Amino acid sequence: MTAGDIEHLMQDPSIVRNLLKIKATITNAQAFLKIVDECGSFSNYYWQHTNGVPIVNHFKTLAEVPAVTDLATIISKDMKKRGFKFFGPTICYAYMQATGMVNDHLDNCPSK
Repeated sequence: MTAGDIEHLMQDPSIVRNLLKIKATITNAQAFLKIVDECGSFSNYYWQHTNGVPIVNHFKTLAEVPAVTDLATIISKDMKKRGFKFFGPTICYAYMQATGMVNDHLDNCPSK
C-alpha cells in the first residue's frame, strides 16, 4: 500500500481511522504472508499449538470463562515476535474462541 492509500483510508468514515491501527493492519498482513510461506498455511501454524485438536472447556458459569489463557499468551508472544501488532493475549483468546480452537460454551448450552 502506498502513502496515498493510507491517507485514503484515514478519510474513510466506515473504518477505525487510527493511523497506527491502519499501519498495523498492513504490517500484520505482511507477517501473515510470511507465516504462510514458512508453514504452508496460516492454519498449519495456528493449529500446531493444539496438535489440530480443539480445546473443549467445561465451564458451568460465565464467570468461569477466562479472558486470557497461558496458550493465548504463548501464541500472542510468538505472533508479536513475527511482527504482528495489536494482537495481545486477550485478542488472541477471542480469536481462538471465534475460530473454534477453544470451545467455551457452558456445559448447559445446547450448542456444546
